[in-house]
Amino acid sequence: MADRQLISSGSKWEPLLGYSRAVRAGNVVHVSGTVGVNADGSVPQSAKAQASRALEIILDALSQAGAKVTDVVRTRIYVTNMDDFDEIAAAHGAVFGVIRPATAIIEVARLAGPDFVVEIEAEAII
Repeated sequence: MADRQLISSGSKWEPLLGYSRAVRAGNVVHVSGTVGVNADGSVPQSAKAQASRALEIILDALSQAGAKVTDVVRTRIYVTNMDDFDEIAAAHGAVFGVIRPATAIIEVARLAGPDFVVEIEAEAII
């Protein structure tokens, strides 16, 4: 597919698992599940800080693919504890409160690392 663009964040997991942070196919951008890890590899302590950092990474990937935050039409949020809903919702709402994409928040048993409490996916149409 000639109009397929792969976006990398440089994550150590991308080559290991064989995936891209985001893929742009035509005018659609799919952003992989993203955890809130800092550039130095540390993980923020609070659910809100992790969600905020994950969203920063997502917005950067969207930008690299030529998309804007206003192009986002769907997010999916995976959490290890639904009791963190309010913190995560506040972070998500700070970015998408006016845009209001379709979304889901799903509780899961665990994520890729023991310190991660939230993982977010996004889809955009440019």
